Amino acid sequence: MDVLAHPNPALAQDAAEVDPAADETLRDLARRMARVMYQFSGIGLAATQIGVLKRVIVYDLSDDGSGLVALCNPAIVERSGECEIDDEGCLSVPGISVAIERACEVTCEALSLDGTKVTIEADGLLARLLQHEIDHLNGMLIIDRVEGQDRKDALRRYREAVDAGALPGETSI
Repeated sequence: MDVLAHPNPALAQDAAEVDPAADETLRDLARRMARVMYQFSGIGLAATQIGVLKRVIVYDLSDDGSGLVALCNPAIVERSGECEIDDEGCLSVPGISVAIERACEVTCEALSLDGTKVTIEADGLLARLLQHEIDHLNGMLIIDRVEGQDRKDALRRYREAVDAGALPGETSI
């Protein structure tokens, strides 16, 4: 299974909400997504990145692969007023990283694979990851978060990285 790369049109589409109680394919989807995420040394992956337009994400911030989390229909319901800018890479935009401004703290509501409501109060890397993956579910990539000359520079660096053979999981070549 491959990770879709920019400019694949599926990456610009909104994903559809899912019903974990009725959709018995979601557990298998989450397992496949996790395999792809680990294969490419990612820390998060949205279903849209593998061409599945369902509102499902997986992530794992542990060092040993023991912290896998799958969320259905995740949504940021609260953001702190404080923001920070940091570099983000993306499996769907290999070879580059882009400075992105994100809220420092977020509250995310979602459903687990068994349909249980989940509320996550996140800061730091987890807050950034949730915002990044939910962006994917809304058809947005990191290069869509920058404007003007910064966007032109990011797209030029991306084209150069692709021409040089950049693969998912690489933020520099």
